[in-house]
Amino acid sequence: MGATEEYLNAMKLGLKEMPGTFNLNENTSFLPVLDEILKNEQTCGEEKLGLENIPLDLVVGTKTKGRTTSFAPNFMPILEYRSEFAVKWQALCKAHLEEGIRDPIIVYEYLNRYYVVEGNKRVSVLKYYHASTVPAYVTRVIPEPTDDPERQIYYEYMKFHKYSHVNYLLFSQVGSYDRLLNLMEMEPDHEWTPEEQTDFRSAYVRFEQAYTSKRQTGKLNITVGDAFLAFLNIYGYEDIQDKLPNEIREDIPKVWEEFSLLTEEQSVALMLNPDKEATAEKKPGFISSILPPAKKKIAFIHSKTAETSSWTYAHELGRMYLDQVFPTQITTHKVDQVTEENADEILEGLVKEGYTIFFFTTPNLMEASLKLAVEHPELAVLTCSLNTSHRYIRNYYARMYEAKFISGAIAGALTDTDHLGYIATYPIYGMTANINAFALGAKMTNPRAKIHLAWSCLRPEETGVLEERDENLQSTEDIYRSFRELNISHISENDMITPASVSKAYGLMRIEDNGELKPLSTTIWDWGKLYERIIRLIINGAWKKDASEERAAINYWWGMSAGVIDLVLSREVTPDTRRLVNLLRHAISTGEFNPFSGELISSDGRVISSSQDYVMAPEDIVTMNWLNENVIGTIPSMDQLSEETRKLIEVMGVIES
Repeated sequence: MGATEEYLNAMKLGLKEMPGTFNLNENTSFLPVLDEILKNEQTCGEEKLGLENIPLDLVVGTKTKGRTTSFAPNFMPILEYRSEFAVKWQALCKAHLEEGIRDPIIVYEYLNRYYVVEGNKRVSVLKYYHASTVPAYVTRVIPEPTDDPERQIYYEYMKFHKYSHVNYLLFSQVGSYDRLLNLMEMEPDHEWTPEEQTDFRSAYVRFEQAYTSKRQTGKLNITVGDAFLAFLNIYGYEDIQDKLPNEIREDIPKVWEEFSLLTEEQSVALMLNPDKEATAEKKPGFISSILPPAKKKIAFIHSKTAETSSWTYAHELGRMYLDQVFPTQITTHKVDQVTEENADEILEGLVKEGYTIFFFTTPNLMEASLKLAVEHPELAVLTCSLNTSHRYIRNYYARMYEAKFISGAIAGALTDTDHLGYIATYPIYGMTANINAFALGAKMTNPRAKIHLAWSCLRPEETGVLEERDENLQSTEDIYRSFRELNISHISENDMITPASVSKAYGLMRIEDNGELKPLSTTIWDWGKLYERIIRLIINGAWKKDASEERAAINYWWGMSAGVIDLVLSREVTPDTRRLVNLLRHAISTGEFNPFSGELISSDGRVISSSQDYVMAPEDIVTMNWLNENVIGTIPSMDQLSEETRKLIEVMGVIES
């Protein structure tokens, strides 16, 4: 086909994009003009980016009006084929077919879109032949920063582009570039090598081709980058680097629900109380009593051991409780020290052995649990985490803040100094609620009570002494020393112990004058009761019913009303205080009282609620990022946290103040 015929075909494509009637003297139906756009925008300068290969699908308009009326919105020509413009277009077409267009164009970039200064016809010809990129000298126009999500995402993109030199990856959600780097195990300021850039582009292009072909039959209003990030969240970056295009095409339908969740504003359904009928013990029918069904095989996946981790120890107690409650209906098995590196082999082995229910007791195995659920949709897969929006797995956690409120009330009633200490573990979803509930409970029994907050998850001192000590970077010994200096006699510490490290430093304690710790109370996670109720959901057939009724991801977030949270009191607690505890336990369990109700003011003076009738929504309790007015301390920033804590927060979410 000759250049003239090619031009006529391109012209037809352009005219199809134009309205039925259009006026050449008006440019509203043509290419967008950056100069016109910037008349209504606030900018703060320009930046020369030099020569880059830019994505042609992001070249959307012209810098000035100039030639804008020569093109349709798809950059196809619309001028008569014998015009001077058409002759030049045809000459470029012939040159492209014979030797390729190699001369760079000149563009301005604004908010991830490119506007041509010089080279409009080159762009038109290359778009006609479906080229993917074009070399260009790029000048970036920097917008003024605002709270608008689009601007926030763009500023994140500029930081990402500075080190990665990737200009084709677009996201629609704030924080996506950081999440991508976390999945790739890269620091934000790591300068990408040419090999890393090539490997990433190869993986992205293979995914884009597979996703785009599937999207034709199930289009979603998300960017390819959004889908790519969701895919990596399940399969991991290393895995996709080894996948062939046909393997990615086979995987995409498995995770399509994950893509669709990205389009939903509310994607997490918090199940606050177990259905009594669905979780009740049911007598077996006549047939079942004669021919009982095969035992369900349940696997508990731990990242540590019960001997070294109080968290794993508590879950192991829950597993052993299940063995006692369901001796003829289930069999359980635990695997310790599972990591993302060895998880695939271990899990596939368990599937082959017939295990159909999987409890992942730590959220840092989220990627492994997701992958298992996607590859085996017939399984029941649950992860101990909170506020995680994946429909393929379910999450379970406990409303510890209810017991923490009562613990705070005990501390407020017993202290004679008005100053209480609180040692928190990780700044994750739910933790701030625990801190604030303790503070509100203390305030209820002692309006003058102040809570001094410290964190046990901050960066460790490698040499024992920090060269430049930050007041927030304290060891456990430092924390206790500072509490004693503040005349603090009552402290809320970690609520669990391990068999290998028995200590009195747990729960609510009183520090005696000689430094001895006297336990007063401790909050209890009864994982056995929680696991029992979930197993009954599965045995009684309500498991599938929940999935069909709830469009969102399902998170079981049960509390005192479900019997999965409680307090144990020591003999040191007085009878009057015990009566108060019983009253509060009853009021919270029956729903008569919510710790987060009435007037609430943050430590920085913000009025959270000014109404006595206010009751905070569960979603707001999960994600609260403020500290109550009687809390002295701050929520730590990411750079203050230990390496292990940062990895956990990548999965469970961080509370940002």
